[in-house]
Amino acid sequence: MEYVLDFEKPLLELEKKISELVENKDSNEELKILEAKLKELSSSVYNSLSYWDRVQLSRHPLRPHALDYINGLVDDFHAIHGDRNFGDDHSMVTGFGHLEGKRVCLIGIEKGRKTKEKIHHNFGMPRPEGYRKALRVMKLAERFNLPIITFVDTPGAYPGIDAEERGQAQAIAENIAQMFDLKTPIISYIIGEGGSGGALGIAVADRVIMLEFSIYSVISPESCASILWSDAKRAPDAAESLKIDAKKAAELGVVDTVLEEPQGGAHRHHEKALALMKKDIIKNLNELKAMELPVLMKKRFEKFRQMGHSSMEEQL
Repeated sequence: MEYVLDFEKPLLELEKKISELVENKDSNEELKILEAKLKELSSSVYNSLSYWDRVQLSRHPLRPHALDYINGLVDDFHAIHGDRNFGDDHSMVTGFGHLEGKRVCLIGIEKGRKTKEKIHHNFGMPRPEGYRKALRVMKLAERFNLPIITFVDTPGAYPGIDAEERGQAQAIAENIAQMFDLKTPIISYIIGEGGSGGALGIAVADRVIMLEFSIYSVISPESCASILWSDAKRAPDAAESLKIDAKKAAELGVVDTVLEEPQGGAHRHHEKALALMKKDIIKNLNELKAMELPVLMKKRFEKFRQMGHSSMEEQL
């Protein structure tokens, strides 16, 4: 592991010992004992994470990104560029490919890993042209009756002056409004960070699914701490107050389901994470395609319309 979080260090030490035993072809009995201990410790560590730990995991630099899922799940992916208005936004990846022999539309927010990649993808913060490109491709998918799969991983839409000058808020609002009317199945996966309207701009879907160690929130813990206490260093306290994890989002009805990750997180097991994702996509696509279109669109609208109702009624 090139990057290890503090609570993962005991796991890394055990993994090193196991690797040494395997390389030296030492006692199988000792190897079995250590492997059992690793499994037990891993379960203990990842089942007792704090909310801040979960935030760190959602941002883990080795976590699979949008392009990892797109390239790993579909064959012959063909990217579509440009919004036909201003330019191309490399943080928003859009295009078409084949999943199990069937054509699908894929849209994802890409962060990049190395410094040049991060700059190229604007650290996963789309500009207005990114959202307009995404909408253009969604409408193409609708025209050809292709299901849409989106992958959300963004700290939020880009807040720069140039983005505001080109209508950032309007572009996001237009996407949200138009996605309710798209006459084709839509599935959205929160694969890392789901930051506010920047995430919602491609996440109005028939099924919204969070990966186990992803987050989805109207504000980041750092921004929340800056507003409440004028101190971004109190982000862990803000994360605790926000109860910022996938399970809580599902309980509140913000997302439909939580997709469990391989033991230890997707960042430690890319291939297993891809396999679980592929299985889940196929399952959801089959269920959505079985619905009549008017029913599908009505359920999509009602789902978002009902968000917050139960919690408001409890307060009243």
